[in-house]
Amino acid sequence: MLFNVSYNNKQITTKIDTEVGKPFTLKERWNMNGIGSPKLFIINTSVTINNLLILDNNTNTCNIELRPKGIIIRFRSLLETYALVIPFYKLVIYKGDFAAYTVFRDHNFIKIKADTKAIQKYFKKILAYKADNSPTSLTDL
Repeated sequence: MLFNVSYNNKQITTKIDTEVGKPFTLKERWNMNGIGSPKLFIINTSVTINNLLILDNNTNTCNIELRPKGIIIRFRSLLETYALVIPFYKLVIYKGDFAAYTVFRDHNFIKIKADTKAIQKYFKKILAYKADNSPTSLTDL
């Protein structure tokens, strides 16, 4: 789901919290060595997100926040902040070429430039957390 989170709206906050869980506590963040990503540069996006990003001439950047049941990708356009909320059961991360990751949710996607080790390490953290906290499937039994 794509939300405009520029303003404090309780309805949107509750939808995000039900979708991906409430934010981690400070102690949990400390134990996980942080939950936020470094600055990520956007290479390519789906049509709906691209229509928002082309409205201004700024460099297209985003960041990712890890939540207990998913991730939130935030980006800015025309002084507005947007959030793509992706629960783990709909999250697909595809590593295409050498220095790019593509994050999918249904028909929305964001292709991110991953040219530093910190970005690659962060994506490994997301995938490891998703694997550790996903329910066991029937094929694993």
